[in-house]
Amino acid sequence: MSTQASRETTREHDVVVYGATGFVGRLTAQYLARSAPPGTRIALGGRSLDRLEKVRAELGVDWPLVVADSLDTDAVRSLAASTRVVATTVGPYARYGVPLVQACAAAGTHYADLTGEVLFVRDSIDRAHEAAVASGARIVHACGFDSVPSDLGVLLTAERARADGAGTLTETTLTLVSARGGVSGGTIDSLRNQVDVMTSDKSKRAVVADPYSLSPDRSAEPVLGRQSDATGVGRQDGRWTGLFVMAPFNTRIVRRSNALQDWGYGRTFAYREVMSFGSSPAGPVLAAATTGGVLAVAAGMAVKPTRMLLDRVLPSPGDGPSQKARDKGHFRVEVTATTTEGARYRTTVAAKGDPGYAGTAVMLGESALCLALTDDLPGGGGVLTPATAMGDALATRLRAAGFTLKTERLA
Repeated sequence: MSTQASRETTREHDVVVYGATGFVGRLTAQYLARSAPPGTRIALGGRSLDRLEKVRAELGVDWPLVVADSLDTDAVRSLAASTRVVATTVGPYARYGVPLVQACAAAGTHYADLTGEVLFVRDSIDRAHEAAVASGARIVHACGFDSVPSDLGVLLTAERARADGAGTLTETTLTLVSARGGVSGGTIDSLRNQVDVMTSDKSKRAVVADPYSLSPDRSAEPVLGRQSDATGVGRQDGRWTGLFVMAPFNTRIVRRSNALQDWGYGRTFAYREVMSFGSSPAGPVLAAATTGGVLAVAAGMAVKPTRMLLDRVLPSPGDGPSQKARDKGHFRVEVTATTTEGARYRTTVAAKGDPGYAGTAVMLGESALCLALTDDLPGGGGVLTPATAMGDALATRLRAAGFTLKTERLA
């Protein structure tokens, strides 16, 4: 696999980090400053020249600056035309992201973001997929903790089963085994925005509730009553499990990956995600309490008095943990699957660093470099997923960056 693609001399930059003055944008720029291969042409983008200059000075680099307001159509078109890849952290994406997606799709510019918003991805598919197919642009959503571990974990599991001649995947579960890290203020703001839209539009609620809402062909999906999100207390590999807050988004990304690969994981592929609460007698109590708390917060967002209280206590956009706290973070997920031939596999994806900040900066940074510098990526253009746009190439880059991604056969 080539790791350095031939450069387009008509483009000024290889990567523009858009939103570089925000918390995660700055972390992504920091990661690229220390990890990008020599000669990679990186620029910092945002709407404030003064703030961009400060970030550049903090990084100690001489990268160009690109000033563009996310809602200025001409500005984002110019930004997209200037670079091979845009890596954007500007959210909520449903509010600010569509013009940039459309500009990249039209210009043949690859795109990576950190969205965890089902409605935004659905809107992106509807508005930009065909244009991206035509131009060759890879529009890649969910390039952070939402949803790289999920998407690559399932991909690697399916590939190993295929290589072993063990059939396709059936019952497949991702378990968040352990994690330490904070909740992003940007993530909370995205949740607020999605709740507002769902409250005002019943049809949007139906999209969010549909397990196959991001499928490229909804009518072709299997009708499986068991294909729903896990919200109750359960057991998985001897552990008590409960609701994983990111599951309602991650599962839809993984199901889209399956469909985009002509249902390569299997026509009876049934996928869910859960969070582990250990094997002790306290496990089911903790699982029930956590599940109830998450559902209560989501419901409270839709009620004005409760919403006002939550807005006072939850993180605001741009807020984030200290360097010390980020360094102490970690995550470990396990994807376990049974195949049509009765084989069982487990894929582990793990890394050090706060998953929502340090880990996400690595995942977005490596996604941007993968799109910019790798010649032989799978498939072509379109509104894609990490697995279908980059696949093994991204897994290789993340391993080189210190991530664990390994698959083992259990039976």
